[in-house]
Amino acid sequence: MKDKLFDRFVKRGTLVVSIGDREQSRYGSGEPIAHVHLKHRRVVARLLADPEMAFGEAYVDGDWWPGDGGLAKVFELYFANAEHMGSSRFTTLARRALRGVLEVNGRLRSVRNVTHHYDIDNDLFQRFLDPEMQYSCAYWSKSDMTLDEAQLAKLEHIARKLYLSPGQRVLDIGCGWGGMALYLARYYDVEVVGLTLSDDQYQHAIKRAEALGLSHRVQFLKQDYRDHRDQYDAIVSVGMFEHVGRPQYQTFFDQVARLLKPDGRSLIHTIGRNGEPPRDSRTWIQKHIFPGGYIPSLSEIAPRVEQAGLVLADLEVWRRHYAETLKAWNTRFQAQRDQFATRLGERFCRMWEFYLLGCEAVFRYGDLIVFHVQVSHSNEAVPITRDYLYEDREPPTSRADEARTLDSVG
Repeated sequence: MKDKLFDRFVKRGTLVVSIGDREQSRYGSGEPIAHVHLKHRRVVARLLADPEMAFGEAYVDGDWWPGDGGLAKVFELYFANAEHMGSSRFTTLARRALRGVLEVNGRLRSVRNVTHHYDIDNDLFQRFLDPEMQYSCAYWSKSDMTLDEAQLAKLEHIARKLYLSPGQRVLDIGCGWGGMALYLARYYDVEVVGLTLSDDQYQHAIKRAEALGLSHRVQFLKQDYRDHRDQYDAIVSVGMFEHVGRPQYQTFFDQVARLLKPDGRSLIHTIGRNGEPPRDSRTWIQKHIFPGGYIPSLSEIAPRVEQAGLVLADLEVWRRHYAETLKAWNTRFQAQRDQFATRLGERFCRMWEFYLLGCEAVFRYGDLIVFHVQVSHSNEAVPITRDYLYEDREPPTSRADEARTLDSVG
């Protein structure tokens, strides 16, 4: 007997379902084809109550697992039919009622949110990220790039957008493990201050700056961006704006305006939504991976920039770049999955691969992209054409001794 849940869901492609030891049932027709094994029939009721949230939670609990094609094929089918998915009326109303509360990221909550994800285990991140520890979208400017090369291309592209001169001062809001700040100091002869709320990132960044002999030019602070006071020629923020939360958008851009010198320029690299703002801000990834996170549409960013008295100097949209980045991360994660399972547990590994593959799928098949929002106080802060971004300049490469230094930092 077929389940109405799956009949209602599968309008494109084919879903093959096995429940316990029962014979397989097929829903829909054509490509893509995904195979799903349910542990027992009660899983169907769980999925029916809240399909969007339970889909991930039941996988992490081991209540379902993929068959032929793996989890990637399940996500491909999911996004081919995403418009037919939905939560129950009660769940949707409850989330809407909580939306404002969930997105208010005060100082204490911001610290808790960062700790939840970024202070898991530095060794985990070092094993699947590149030597520069870039935990954000890479820039695949050539089709045959490795992950390491694409991350260096991202650093270089952003550095050019900051339009730096030797001796200038740069602020890195949400500096992570310090890769961007150290890159700018090494290759652009500038002084950098990096802000983070993560204990692990802070300690790692300081140790790497010392190991590279850059402590005199790069300073890392454990500080909320709202509490920082100074003036800078350039401000960069990569992968941090997703954690700000909608109620704080104006606060963020007001602070950028205060910290930026009159002739300064800023580059905000953030995941964005290529469409209308979502109706529901409570998702599996926000609950289990990035609490307090929110992905903005351009219509939610632009008014905040304008009200801060800043001008939009340039806007670039990266499509599919993050899908390729996440694919590379998952490949590296899977190569060492047994070690992660031994240290962190099988349940953690299922959560992590669901996160990586799910995010890859939404960037590949869904509406998520990356925005490069370049802002300034003046229209004269950067050249009037983009030629300066593509002028001949020998791109730096990670030196072998620096890569080994990273391994020694831990």
